[in-house]
Amino acid sequence: MNGDAKGVATHYRRYATGNALTLLAGLVSFPLLTRLLDNTQYGMFGYYGAWILMAVAVGKFGAQHAILRFYPHDRDPQRLRAFATNLFYAPLGLAFVLWVVVVAGMLLVDAVSGQRQSAMFWLVVAMAPLAIFASLVDTVQKVTERSRLVMYLRIGGRWLELLLMLGAVLLVQASAVAAYSGKLATCILLAVAYVVWMRRHLQFSRQALDLSETRAALMFGMPMALSEVISVTLVSLDRWMIKDITGDFALVGVYSIGSSLAMQVSLFMNASVFEAFLPTANRIYSLEGDAALRELKARVLMPMTYAAVGIAVLLGSFGSDLILVASGADKVASGPVFALLAVVCVLQPVLLLAGYGLLLEKRSSTVLLLVFASLLVNGVLNWLWIPRFGVMGAAWATVFSSMALGIAHCAVVKRSLLKLPDLRTVGTALLAATAVVLFDRWLIQRGVPAGWIRFLFGGGAAGLIYLACVLCVDARLRVLVKGAAKSAFGFNSSSRAQA
Repeated sequence: MNGDAKGVATHYRRYATGNALTLLAGLVSFPLLTRLLDNTQYGMFGYYGAWILMAVAVGKFGAQHAILRFYPHDRDPQRLRAFATNLFYAPLGLAFVLWVVVVAGMLLVDAVSGQRQSAMFWLVVAMAPLAIFASLVDTVQKVTERSRLVMYLRIGGRWLELLLMLGAVLLVQASAVAAYSGKLATCILLAVAYVVWMRRHLQFSRQALDLSETRAALMFGMPMALSEVISVTLVSLDRWMIKDITGDFALVGVYSIGSSLAMQVSLFMNASVFEAFLPTANRIYSLEGDAALRELKARVLMPMTYAAVGIAVLLGSFGSDLILVASGADKVASGPVFALLAVVCVLQPVLLLAGYGLLLEKRSSTVLLLVFASLLVNGVLNWLWIPRFGVMGAAWATVFSSMALGIAHCAVVKRSLLKLPDLRTVGTALLAATAVVLFDRWLIQRGVPAGWIRFLFGGGAAGLIYLACVLCVDARLRVLVKGAAKSAFGFNSSSRAQA
């Protein structure tokens, strides 16, 4: 494995570690907050959280995508100053101007109407520019491949947020306002750290200011900003339609438990992979071209495909047992939802990585159209299948729309950028997956009870069967695993330098 592939692997380990510890903080905060806050307060907490995501998606104007695409990897000082001025500071200033206009508008509305916005509203308004600023700095750190720094800031910020939120709820007031006050305090502290880093690494220059460059970058990024808004909508669409079609909040709860846990699985196979892959891929494409990018994809896709198929077959077979173990017998109906959605969450990133390249071609409008088409497919299938199949109809609608999106990326990207997993990898992975499915059927025939026994011993044995099959058949994977083990435990100085 060459230096670029090792770099992707190193970045992935760091991002996956950061996401795992961030997820752990969520697993700590969720049961505590649900016990400390009543249903109304927790409903407010989640409702305004969705609006923060939407506000940040709009306020960035897609600048983070332009930063990823147009960062000058040759590190020419003049181009770096122009990049910082026109693609970082100018969009950040535009976001601040928009924020001031919104605040002034709301104050005017309050003055004219005689009404007053809630404290929660103003807390969200105060957090929005800080979150936009943090997101843009975080993107620059990613594109410059500072994964270790991103990991430390992500872990530290999430656990600091947990501490301040719970402290405010326990010591001040058991309310959503107190919880969001803790979140705001975290945003302020992180913003101070980001300002210190920004002043050292991003130099503003009046001479380099070129608003036409900013406009071109935002024209590239705006379709991606709309895609992000649509993606936020897509996450909630099935739940809205279950409630609208069935009128049963209990069914919404069944689906939400399974889909929420599946989204956490997606965090590792999607967010972690792409956070590690994209900066390296963009640099390789900018400096070496199509062929070098395809070569990098080939090296990443081989272990990624094995991991994705293995995790998918394990979650498909034992996902219901995980729900039973984690949430109890009264949540068992969410098991099939989680098992099905987890499979697609794991497999879709393989297609998206294989077909990655539309943004490199500056075809952000095409990405927007694909995401919008996926939303339409999901909505139509929900409308057709929820009345017939209930929550599983919504789950299957998500499966079809998600896989259609991945396949569409592969279909429309330039042929010289497309790189699918090789047939040897796919065939070996499917052979090993078949062995796991047969083992699962044997467990069912033997009457192994659902729950802890199936999940721990059955799932553990199935994982070993899959790993043994792929390692025995594919010598490339054995070499890769041996090299990764040496890198992780050998304390080789040259390996650390390369990482």
